[in-house]
Amino acid sequence: MTTSEDVGPLGLATGISLRVARSGVPSPGEPTLVLAHGWSQDLRTWDRVLGDLRRAGVSAPVLRYDHRGHGGSESPGREGATIGRAADDLAAIITDHVEGPIVLAGHSMGGMTLMALAERHPDLVRERVRAAGFVATASDDMAEMRLGIPGRRGAFVARGERVIMPFLASVGDRAPVHRADPEGDGVHSRSVALAPVVRRLVFGRHPRRADVLSVAEQTFAADPVAVAAFRASIGEHRRTSSLAALRGLPTVVLVGTRDRLCPPDHARTIAASLPDAEIVVLPGAGHMITFERSQEVAAHLQGLLEAATVAAPNNTSRETRVAG
Repeated sequence: MTTSEDVGPLGLATGISLRVARSGVPSPGEPTLVLAHGWSQDLRTWDRVLGDLRRAGVSAPVLRYDHRGHGGSESPGREGATIGRAADDLAAIITDHVEGPIVLAGHSMGGMTLMALAERHPDLVRERVRAAGFVATASDDMAEMRLGIPGRRGAFVARGERVIMPFLASVGDRAPVHRADPEGDGVHSRSVALAPVVRRLVFGRHPRRADVLSVAEQTFAADPVAVAAFRASIGEHRRTSSLAALRGLPTVVLVGTRDRLCPPDHARTIAASLPDAEIVVLPGAGHMITFERSQEVAAHLQGLLEAATVAAPNNTSRETRVAG
């Protein structure tokens, strides 16, 4: 690892090549922060958070990566795009490419991947993980996506999604997937067209235009076949019980009050299984709090890094409502 960010491919024992970005110089016994992004996004999800960590003087090594089928990582197609397989990728990254103790943080599907890691690789979690951050994520109840819309309109949205996702997969199966350079003019123009929808669905109040466009561009960089398959896997995600493997570790659960995909009730469900967890509720923020409230997210990850060596367990969950 180097002091500047090193971006490149990483071949894994799972048979998938992933794009990773590593920065920071490890010191003996110092934990590495490993960041997992969400569904249809990529490692750029963490750009603002990483910048805020460095500006705060945090020099700990950080590893970000793109899930299979996302960003610059290889796509496994429909059959291999599951949260369980993503957890196996993460286990391979930790085992073969990260030394020493680890602090894990996952946004949205990235948080679900951490739960699947605890379920499928409990010995690895027990031996290596020292703290965990769950950012705008859920441990269950993701079969239907109503986007916070009540009644019949919400049911209509859920039915529409059940039609659209298989269609994306079938289109990808019939034609080669063109995953253009996100910097290209074609992707940018499509991102501008998608921006109003992105802003409505995954952001809270007054998002930056650049952040909305970044989320849209990340979506276009992902393989639609893998995106559709991962959505089906998210619907089957029921891993509240797997959180038991993380009990006793310093843990933070962050959520925005305007999160339409993983609203605050999901955060409270996670915390109910983790007596040492702190819930941080961010008023006015949507699902993409790594963009909207990057400073708060960075501050809590910094706290996890500091607590990773000497943890002070609590017996009750704490809920913090951050002003702003």
